[in-house]
Parts: sequence; C-alpha cells; structure tokens
Amino acid sequence: MSARILVVDDVDVNVRLLEAKLTIEYYDVLTCHDGQTALTLAAKEQPDLILLDVMMPGMDGFETCRRLKARAETRHIPVVLVTALDGRADRIRGLEAEADDFLTKPIDDVVLLARVKSLTRLKQVMDELREREESSRRMGVGDEAAARLRTEGGRVLIVDDDESQAAAVAAELGREHRVVVETDPQAALAAAKGPLDLIIVNVAAQSFDGLRVVAMLKSGDARRAPVLAIVEPSERPRMVKALELGATDILPRPIDTEELSARVRTQIRRKRYTDFLRQKLDSSLEMAVTDSLTGLHNRRYMAGQLQALVGRATHGGSPVAVLVLDIDHFKAVNDGFGHDAGDEVLAEFAVRLATNVRAVDLPCRMGGEEFVVVMPGAGLEDARMVAERIRRDIAAAPFRVMGGEEFLTITLSIGVAATTGAGDTPEALLKRADEGVYEAKAGGRNKVVARAV
Repeated sequence: MSARILVVDDVDVNVRLLEAKLTIEYYDVLTCHDGQTALTLAAKEQPDLILLDVMMPGMDGFETCRRLKARAETRHIPVVLVTALDGRADRIRGLEAEADDFLTKPIDDVVLLARVKSLTRLKQVMDELREREESSRRMGVGDEAAARLRTEGGRVLIVDDDESQAAAVAAELGREHRVVVETDPQAALAAAKGPLDLIIVNVAAQSFDGLRVVAMLKSGDARRAPVLAIVEPSERPRMVKALELGATDILPRPIDTEELSARVRTQIRRKRYTDFLRQKLDSSLEMAVTDSLTGLHNRRYMAGQLQALVGRATHGGSPVAVLVLDIDHFKAVNDGFGHDAGDEVLAEFAVRLATNVRAVDLPCRMGGEEFVVVMPGAGLEDARMVAERIRRDIAAAPFRVMGGEEFLTITLSIGVAATTGAGDTPEALLKRADEGVYEAKAGGRNKVVARAV
C-alpha cells in the first residue's frame, strides 16, 4: 500500500464511502467511529494521515485533533478535518487546533486524492528523519521541546504580482514575522536561496506562471521550505496541480486574514519541527564519527575509510600510509595532574596533529592516548617525513594545563607503514605501524619507526 490512512466518523455510511474511495487508490485504510478510539489507534498504528470528522458526539473533531497534536507519538501525523461546516469561524478553530487542512462535504474526489498525496508525501519525509531517532520522547521532542518550536519570527517570502493583495498579506504577517515581497519571479527565486520558513505564491498571478514558480522552488535551493499557494476556489485544476507540484497548503481567495495567520503558523511550526529533526539527525551522525573530546574522527570512521582506501590500493590504485601515534608516559600525566589535565593535553595534541598533516589526510583518535593518521596517496618515505614533523612539533613546545599553571613536556612514539600491494589488508597495515610504535618505545621513546614489512 502507498500509505496508511485512518478515517474517523461517527456515521458508518460516511466511513464506508471514504474507505471505498481510498481503497480503490490502493491506500491501506483503518476506520473508527469516535475520538477516543482514534487517539488509541493513531498511537498504536501510526497512520500516515488522519481524515477526521468534526461533528461527532462526545469528543468532537476539534478536541480530538488538539489531543493528537499534543501527544509526542502522534504530533507528526497530518490531520485533515472533514466537515459539513463551511464557516470561517470553524476553519480558524480547526487550524488553531493544528489541523493540517479542511475538506468540506460533499467531498470532491479529485481534491481529496490530491490532498492525501500531498500530505502523505510530507509525512514520509518526516518519517525518514524520525526513524533515525529511537523515539520522539527520547530525542527530546516532548512537551518542553515542543514548546520551544515557536511559530512567530518566521522568515516569509511572498511572490505575488497583485500589489494590493501582497501588501495586505505582508501587513497581516508582518506583526509576527519577517516578510519580503517579490513581484518578479526571477527575483523571488534568487531571494529563495536564503533561509526561509515559508513561501507564499499567488498561483493565479497575471504576469507570470505561478505553477511554474512553485515547480522551480520545489526543485531548487528552497525545496525544503513549505509553499502556501493562493488560489481561486473556482480553479480546481490549478489548485490540484499546485498540490501535485509540491505546495504544502492552499489559501483560497479572497484572503481571510485570520485564516491566513492560522495557516502560516501551522506551516512554520511544521517547518521548524522538521528542521529540529534534521538538526538532531546531523548531530547524531556527527557524534557517530567524531571523537567528542578532540573533535577528530573516531575509530569507527577511520576503519571505514581505511578499508576503502586499502581496497583500492591492492587493486592497482594509489598507495595508502598510516601513522600510529602514542603519547609517551601519558599515565604519568593523569596520575600526577589529574584527568582534567590529561584531557587538556589530548585536546591540544589533536590541534597540533591536525595542523601538521595534509588536507587530504585523516587524523583520528583511536582511544585513550593513541591516534592514527590515514594518508591517501602517500608512500612510506613521505609518511615518515610527516611523522618526523609531527614528532618535532609536539616536543618543541610545552603543553599548558590547569589554566596555565603547569607546563608539561610531551613526546610521542610513532609507527609508520604503507601498503605493499596485492594481498595487503587494513589489519596488516595497522599491525605493522603498531609494531613500529612498540619498537620506538623500546628504543627510548620520542622516535619514529617506519616498517616496510
């Protein structure tokens, strides 16, 4: 199935009708008849979209939506309120409950399917980010984190050739957000290269093709920014096409300022939630390959890179050299001055190491006081010369620790090895370099030993 949809309505005929329409389009449909059951099913089944009737006995659709959006495990699920009401107050009330959109009965099948495709596509993007976290609560998106996702102060770009309409929209949004208006689509595309929280496009513009602007925005630098399309309600094909091209919401003309503000807040909230997930993902990926103390790559990253480089070297590619570096008498630093001083030495050592290798080299911390530098394209003699430069630099100037109260002379022993051709392995390469370290230490430390075999 292309997506799982939960249909909630207390009238069984309505449920069966929606279920039939969606099943024909190969959607997996779940159904229930009241708000409380909807809350339970949504948390358990994690649907991709919820079609929620407004007029239900007991807990109505507004309250059900509000509770869905208040829970960490269901907040990310798009909710479309389905109602026979077409009043302005009800639309605004639904948007304030954080509903993602409205469908009015009798439901237009074309609009229904366009809206379903648009919102499930958005949900899939968010799921790809959320799946990389253990759970929304454990990654910090609980009630406190959600409260930090503000809806004001957004960066909004308006693309509209109707100057009076654009001015009215800008005036309304300018109370809460930073707004830029562009009447020329090329200027708008240039402005969209900067960071934005929302782009509003008049797809009914007279002097340019608004749909083409939407398409270009969603394929360019601004593809992650949500697009709110201003449409004429009578132009149904244009509205459907805007959703197909990637518009995330629709605003009918004439524009109701309260509805505009509510829809903008919804879009900015979702954008910031998605940005939050991406930031968490980027941080997790960085932590997975970076040593937190020194900022160098860690053992896991080094192993993956070395495997690929040695593989190419053994099949006729450029050679690879490695340096294994071990700080001499590091235990004495920890025992004599404390582990905080030891950490200061390691952090300063990492800085000096990184400044003494080539831009293409990969300095890594293996653990403790042991470091490795992977040197793509380097032979044994080239690597030995770099190792000597590092050794001299470390020994030349004392390390300041404990707020500058103590100055420690640090030296290190370095083993050097390079690939030998077919049959070599990362493990054998590191072992030869490691044997060089042991030989350097046995020879009095503060030495470099290069081992060809």
